[in-house]
Amino acid sequence: MSIGIYLRVSSKTQDTRSQEPDLQTWAKAQPDEVTWFKDKFTGTVTVRPGLDRLLADVRRGKIKKVVVWRLERLGRTAKGLLILLDELKQLGVGFVSLREGFDLATPAGRLMAGVLASVAAYETEVRKERQLAGIAKAKADGKSWGGRKAGTRIRLTEEKEKLIRQLHSEGKPVAAISRLVGLTRKTVYAALRRKVA
Repeated sequence: MSIGIYLRVSSKTQDTRSQEPDLQTWAKAQPDEVTWFKDKFTGTVTVRPGLDRLLADVRRGKIKKVVVWRLERLGRTAKGLLILLDELKQLGVGFVSLREGFDLATPAGRLMAGVLASVAAYETEVRKERQLAGIAKAKADGKSWGGRKAGTRIRLTEEKEKLIRQLHSEGKPVAAISRLVGLTRKTVYAALRRKVA
C-alpha cells in the first residue's frame, strides 16, 4: 500500500509547482512508497481524471493515506469534502492536508472534520434559503416554471454522448452519469442504446 498525493490547479495554464515543494519535502520523510495524482481543472468540475484514479486505487485498497497541499484542492464545497472524508474514514484510509495541519488521525483533525460538517450544513441551509427567496420573487413577478416549454429538446451533443459512453465503459452508474452530464436518465439510456456509426 502506498500514500496517494493529490495536486490540482484551477486551469490548464497553471502548474502545480507552488504545491510541490511542501509535498515533496513531506513525502521524503515518509517510509512508505508515494504515488502522485494530478489534475488541471476547476474545483467545481466533477470529472477529474487524477482524482478518479486516486479514488479507484483507494477503493481497491492500494492507498492507505491521501495527502493534499490544501483542503480546497479536493473541492470547493464543505459538503463535497465531507462526503469524501467520510468515505476515506469508512475505508480506513488516512487523510492529511499539509497547509491546514489537518490530519484525521489526530484529535485536532477530527475536530476540524466536525467543524467542516457544521459548515456543510450551513451551506445547505443558506442555499435553500436563497432558492426559496428566488422562487418567492419569481412568483411575485408572475413567472412560472416546471419543465421545458413544449417543443423544446434537451441538447444531447456529440461531446456529451461520447462522455456518456466513456463514463459507462468505466463502470459509472447511469444516475451518476446523468448528474455529471446534466441530462435525464432517460436521455442517458437513449444515448447508450444508440448504435455508434
